[in-house]
Amino acid sequence: MKPNPVDVHVGQRLRQRRVLVGLSQEKLARMVGITFQQVQKYERGANRIVASRLYQLAKVLDVPVSYFFDEISAMAANDSGVTHETPESADGYGHDVMAERETLELVRAYYGIHDDRVRRRAFELLRTLANQPMLEEDQARKQI
Repeated sequence: MKPNPVDVHVGQRLRQRRVLVGLSQEKLARMVGITFQQVQKYERGANRIVASRLYQLAKVLDVPVSYFFDEISAMAANDSGVTHETPESADGYGHDVMAERETLELVRAYYGIHDDRVRRRAFELLRTLANQPMLEEDQARKQI
């Protein structure tokens, strides 16, 4: 039986947050009193997360329960349960780059830079390497 798209989405959000805060599946499992295999099943959407467990996971991961349902409105509006990728989240091939471990680790590393000026320079370097144009607000800030 194919997993429900809502369960898959909630599982992806669980994985994103777990990786972002630097927890392994094993550590998260211990913190909420389940096995790491159960965390794997939740993250794949293979098992549905009951409300009490979702609340517990939200507390451990320091997010509101609603976090797990963010960005799900397109799915809810579509009777088939199929999401519509947005340019911000997909790479053009239906692949959600925000769900990738590399993306999450990059975000963690970026916000691990505590000096605002250094963090901004790192951002500018990455944008230059990716050949991305500056936003208008960034161009205005640079001219000041």
